[in-house]
Amino acid sequence: MADKPVYEEASIDGQPPKLASIPASDTTVWADASPLLQAACAGLRDGELIHGDNFNLFAAMSALEIMDPKMDSGIVCTYYSIDEAIENGAAPIPISLDSTIDVRCTIDIMDHLLACEAAWHKGHSLAQTVFSCIYLLRLDRTAPHALLHSYCRIIRATCKAVVSVVSDARTHEEEDLFTMTYGLPLNGDGDDKCLSILNAVEETISRQLRACKATSSKRRLPEDLEPLQSNSNLEEGFCKALLCRLRFRKHFFHVLSCMKRPQGRGLESARKHIASCLTELESILESADFLRSCFDESCEGDIDDKTTASGFEPIGFDAMLNSRLSAPTPPRAIKILSWKKAVEYFVKLLHDLDVICSYSLDPHLESLLRFVVQFQKSQPDLVARSHLQLLLVQDGKLYGRDPFFAVINKAAALPEATKNHDIQKNESFLQLGMLVMNLLKILCTNAAWQRRKLGKFLQDWRVIYVQLELAFRNEYGEVSSSSNDENTCMKIFQHILLWVEEQTYWIAFRFLILGFELELYSTGEYCMVYWYLYAVLIKLTEKTHLMMAVSHDTAKRKGKKKKDSSKDLARESRIPPAVLFLQCYICLAEGLTMMLAALRNEIPVFHSPSPFNTEHEKFVQHFELLQRACIPDHVSYPSYKESTTHARFSTLAMYNYFKDAQRIAKEVKSSFSNDPERAFSTLFSRLGGRWGRNVPFGWIHFSSYLK
Repeated sequence: MADKPVYEEASIDGQPPKLASIPASDTTVWADASPLLQAACAGLRDGELIHGDNFNLFAAMSALEIMDPKMDSGIVCTYYSIDEAIENGAAPIPISLDSTIDVRCTIDIMDHLLACEAAWHKGHSLAQTVFSCIYLLRLDRTAPHALLHSYCRIIRATCKAVVSVVSDARTHEEEDLFTMTYGLPLNGDGDDKCLSILNAVEETISRQLRACKATSSKRRLPEDLEPLQSNSNLEEGFCKALLCRLRFRKHFFHVLSCMKRPQGRGLESARKHIASCLTELESILESADFLRSCFDESCEGDIDDKTTASGFEPIGFDAMLNSRLSAPTPPRAIKILSWKKAVEYFVKLLHDLDVICSYSLDPHLESLLRFVVQFQKSQPDLVARSHLQLLLVQDGKLYGRDPFFAVINKAAALPEATKNHDIQKNESFLQLGMLVMNLLKILCTNAAWQRRKLGKFLQDWRVIYVQLELAFRNEYGEVSSSSNDENTCMKIFQHILLWVEEQTYWIAFRFLILGFELELYSTGEYCMVYWYLYAVLIKLTEKTHLMMAVSHDTAKRKGKKKKDSSKDLARESRIPPAVLFLQCYICLAEGLTMMLAALRNEIPVFHSPSPFNTEHEKFVQHFELLQRACIPDHVSYPSYKESTTHARFSTLAMYNYFKDAQRIAKEVKSSFSNDPERAFSTLFSRLGGRWGRNVPFGWIHFSSYLK
C-alpha cells in the first residue's frame, strides 16, 4: 500500500512520527516505510526522484511529493475518517447539554454553512466547503436534533438542485470542480420531504415566538409548548434568529425549483420567493447584534472576518476531512467567505435571478441578445448564468417553445408564413439553427470564456454563410422564371444570407468590446484596436442598414392599405435610429484612432516600442481569429499602417469626429430613452475604454493645449 500516507509528519521536537489511525483490513497490511524513505533520501541528489520503468512526463504531472503539505493530502488531516472525527467528539449530538449554548451553536452551524455554500458557488470544491460539515456527512445522526436535521436536509437538497442546474447548462467548464460530488452523500432517502420537515420545525418555532409575545402581554401559554432553551430573556431573540434562517432556506429552495419549470412557467412564482428571500436576509443581518450580545464571552479577531453572525467558531466542521476526495489534484487551500460577504453574495445572486425572472421572453433575437449582453455587465456568477441559459435553450428550442428556424425567420424579417417552410429541413439551415443556439449558450459564459469561444465561433459563421451562398447559387443561379414556391425559397435564402452577415459582424464587434471589459489591451495598443473596431463597425452598419431596409420593405408589402406616397418617401429617406447609433460608434472609433495615431507620430513619449513584441506581432495576437475568418475582407496590418502613419495634428481636425458623434447621439437620444444599453451617458464610456466617458471634450481641451 503506497497510495496513502502511512505515517504523519514528524513533529518539530524530533519525536518519531505517530502511526496513522487508518486501520488495516483483510486485504491490506500497513508497513513502516520510513527506513526505505530515509535510505532513498540519502542516496538522491537535488532534482532526482524514485520512479518505475513506466514513469513518464504525464505521470510526473500527477506525482505526489510525500510530506509536502501542498501535495500530500493525508499529511495535514486532523482526522483520517468521519468515524474517527465523530469518536473524538468533533460533531456531538446534542451539540451541548446547555440548551442555550446548543441553540447558539446550531445558529453558528447554519451561518457557517451559508458561508461555505457561497464559497462553493465561487468555484471551490463541494467536498471542502459545504460537505466539510460532519453533520451533513452523517445526516442520520442528526435525527434526534430536529432543528439541525431539518436544516441539513434542506442544504443537501439545495446543493443537489444547484449541481443539477449547472450540469444541465454545461457552463461549468470554467469552474471545473463545481459539479464534482466525489461520491459525497448528495442523494439521500427522503430528501423529497425536506420541505415538509422544515415546515414542521418552522411552525414549532413560530408557535414558540407567539408564546414569547403572549408572555409579555400576560396571556396564557399553551401547556404542551416547551421553550427552545432555558433563558427566557433570550427566547424571543433566538426564535427570530432561527426563523429567518429557516425561511430563507425554504424560499431559496422554492426559487430554484420554480426557475427549473419548463418554458418559464415558474418565473412569476420565483420572483415572489426571491422577494421573500431578500426580506429574510435583512432579518438575518439584523439578528447579528442580538447574537453577539447574548453571551458575555467575546470572540477574538475582527468580527467582519468571521463566518458566523455571533463571531464564534462553528462546531462540526473539518475542511481537510474530505481533502482526498477533492479530485486527482493536490488539495486546494480554501478560504471560506466571511458571513457578511456570504450574505452579500446571496443578495447579489437573488438580484441577478430576479432580473432573469423579470425578462418578458421576447421572441425577437435582437432584443434577446441585447438583454443577455446587458445582464452580463452585472458580472453574474455561475449559478445565475446557468439559470439564464436553461431558460433560453430548452429541448433545442428558444424558451422551450420556439423552434430556432422560426426565430431566425423573424430576425431575418421574413413573412410569418415562411416559418414552417420545408426549407428548414435543409442541412445548412439545421446547422444555422445550431449556431444560433450555441451563440446563446456562449453569451451565458463568463467574459473570458465568452471572448475565447466567440473568436473561434466566427469561423463557423463564415463557413455557414459560404455554404448557404453555394446552395443558393446551385438552386437558383440560372433560374429566369420561377414558380411562387421557388420565389419564396429565393426570398428565404436572400434574407437569411444578409442576416447571417449582419450577425457575423455583430459577433466580431462583441469580441472586440470584450477585450476592453477584460482589460486585454494595453494603452499602446489602443490605436490598432480602435482602427480594427472602426473597420468592423463600417461593415456592421452597412449590413444593419440593408437588413432594416429589407425589413421595412417586407412590412410595407404586408400592409394592404395604400398610404400617402410622399410621407412614405420621407420616412424611407430617414436613416433608422439603430443605424445612426452605429454611425455614432464609427465617429468615435475613427476619431480615437486618428487622435492616438497623431499623438504617437508627433510626441515621442506616446510611441514606446515593446521590448518583447513588435507592433505587427501584437496586431496578429489580437486579431488572428478575425483575420482567419476574413472579418472584414482586405483588412491587414499594412492597411492599418497606411491609414495611421501620416496622421498629424496640422492636417487632421480630430474634434470633428467627436462633434459628429455628439450630434448624432443627441439626435437619437429620444429613440432609446427606455434602453439603458444605448443611453447617451454610457455611449462614450463603452467604446472609450479607459479614456472615460468625456473623451470628446477632453480631446478638445487637450488639442488646444498642444496648439
